[in-house]
Amino acid sequence: MARVTFYEKPGCGTNARQKRMLEAAGHEIVAENLLTESWTSERLRSFFGAMPVASWFNSSAPRLKSGAVDPVTVAAPDALALMLAEPLLIRRPLLEVEGQRCAGFEDPLVTLLLGGGKVTPDVLGCGRAGSPAPCPAPDDARRGIHS
Repeated sequence: MARVTFYEKPGCGTNARQKRMLEAAGHEIVAENLLTESWTSERLRSFFGAMPVASWFNSSAPRLKSGAVDPVTVAAPDALALMLAEPLLIRRPLLEVEGQRCAGFEDPLVTLLLGGGKVTPDVLGCGRAGSPAPCPAPDDARRGIHS
């Protein structure tokens, strides 16, 4: 089985379920904090492959929900600059496996890692969508970051 580097938001329930699915498939998970990682534009860009720029964004991020950022109108260099400044905007998880990278849990790489198994709706998107309170995360709470 593979060693999977899993860039997550600590405290995210959906990311926790995703990691459990990968572990159940026999993979070793190395969890990294997506919010504190030292990203560069080039490295971050490598996770998005041929995805449209709007798909690079975390649709549950407060600035997207409020309309402050419209991912459909953002050019790639500007999207990367926004994400470097505010990592909550980055679609998650970011996965790296044996030199392959992807963003999100719908990627064909994830299907391959799960042995062709189906990805269930409870591991896609924010599990707290519509909830008035954001996911708790000790690191985020200290820094004043939510969702």
